[in-house]
Amino acid sequence: MLRKLFGPAAVALLVSACQQPEPAAPPSPSAPTAASYMVFFDFNSTALSPQALGTIRQAAAAFKASGTASITDTGHTDRSGSDAYNLALSLRRANVVKDALVREGVPVAAITAIGRGESQPLVQTADGVREPQNRRVELAGYGVNANDLAYCRAMAATYRRHLGATQADGDAGLALAQCEAGDPVPAIPVLERLLTDARLRLPPRV
Repeated sequence: MLRKLFGPAAVALLVSACQQPEPAAPPSPSAPTAASYMVFFDFNSTALSPQALGTIRQAAAAFKASGTASITDTGHTDRSGSDAYNLALSLRRANVVKDALVREGVPVAAITAIGRGESQPLVQTADGVREPQNRRVELAGYGVNANDLAYCRAMAATYRRHLGATQADGDAGLALAQCEAGDPVPAIPVLERLLTDARLRLPPRV
């Protein structure tokens, strides 16, 4: 009797175990997070209004807090004026915003200023139309994985501690600067190679 009862019970337990959901995979590291801001300008102007300065302060604070790898600072114009003039004006606007970001503590190496002229309007208009929404600078940044940034900076510290007497130029100098600027993605493989070639132990990577 016990053998007859034991058999079906064992089968039931086995089936139940097979039907249990698989354990959830551990959460993956946080993916880069996009953040964007817009700074608007008066007609044919590169002057920053109080509202524009407030937006730049917010952007700088957010980028610094998130450990942003890089900021793309793209200037635009409306469609009044010639293409060549507007291209130059858009770059001047981008550089004005870049300077303001640097004053707010964003590393200059983390900012790329670009001028697009009138080629990418926010609001589609006919040629020659003065559209306030198109006179702008767009700021876009991407946060980095905090573990990557910590790993990059730990390798930079190891490099300086053991190879500090060696001039840090070329690939090494660029990689060290990228770590300091919060841009670990291109710097990590370079520093890993340099430390490995120097027979130095790599720091643990979480």
